[in-house]
Amino acid sequence: MKLTDFKYELPDELIAQYPSKHRGDSRMMILNRGDQSVSHDNFSNIIDFLEEGDALVVNETKVFPARLIGFKEKTNAQVEVLLLRQLEDTMWEVLVKPARKVRIGNRLVIADSIGCDVIDNTISGGRVVKFDDNGKNFFDLVEEVGNSPLPPYIKRPTEAIDKERYQTVYAKKTGAVAAPTAGLHFTDDILKKIKAKGVEIIPLVLHVGLGSFRPVQVEDLSRHQMDSEYYELSEDSAKRINEVKKNGGRVFAVGTTTVRVLETVVIPDKTVKASSGWTDKFIFPPYNFKTVNGIITNFHQSQSTLYILVCTFCGYDLAKKAYQQAIEEKYRFFSYGDAMLVL
Repeated sequence: MKLTDFKYELPDELIAQYPSKHRGDSRMMILNRGDQSVSHDNFSNIIDFLEEGDALVVNETKVFPARLIGFKEKTNAQVEVLLLRQLEDTMWEVLVKPARKVRIGNRLVIADSIGCDVIDNTISGGRVVKFDDNGKNFFDLVEEVGNSPLPPYIKRPTEAIDKERYQTVYAKKTGAVAAPTAGLHFTDDILKKIKAKGVEIIPLVLHVGLGSFRPVQVEDLSRHQMDSEYYELSEDSAKRINEVKKNGGRVFAVGTTTVRVLETVVIPDKTVKASSGWTDKFIFPPYNFKTVNGIITNFHQSQSTLYILVCTFCGYDLAKKAYQQAIEEKYRFFSYGDAMLVL
């Protein structure tokens, strides 16, 4: 299949600009791969679709305020810096806007306490910058001056609500520049009910970065190279997932990032192995899923790696039918949008 096979048209008014009033209030579309059916519910009823002995695997990455607003030291021209990943203590890979105005050798000033020098370009169109080492914790400084890194299709400035709602309730490990958005629907109460039903809630980490949201620019999907993103699967989590599988339970992945980790760490006997490192896993048809039995996800952008993964898991025809129904039924799309459960 080619990139153009994964194109669909979406009315702008269906792109969610704000989260639902309360977590857990979103609509939820249910896709059943067995009978190819599509049905509709509310996310607060997710527990009804899980059974004792199943596993819910969640991504505990924590979004940090990675969007910095500053200026070029010599010209005072405003510059936006999006932190992508830490290469060394003070050296970062970033995206800058406007990119054409930021060159190697430029000095950027973000705030009184943060400045950096542009030292290199990256093959993906970004920059490598070196921040001043002033002896303070860099992430503490960023928390003070940074903004939530909302995606560009949210056409409004960052607001106070985003600091809370563009973050899962179970986020623990700082490192993501975009939220694993399927997890935004869960509340502490919903998670307690899921656990009380006898469903294992098992954590892993993938720090969402450029790999998840960089557009596919080649028609031949086999030629698309994902940017690597850091992941962790602990010994305890691997053991618990393997026990669930051994006992006949189903593994539900919360989000495409979780799917990519689980399919990265699976070994030939179809168990998962604890590890940490960098993954550039890109899942596209045809692909045989070895670990995941169900996915909880959002509605994703046309031709994105996330949408392609969902189509691969659902089956192309079912996914296309579901998205068309979602548009007709006026579901809310993308990061702050509604949910989809694939069984």
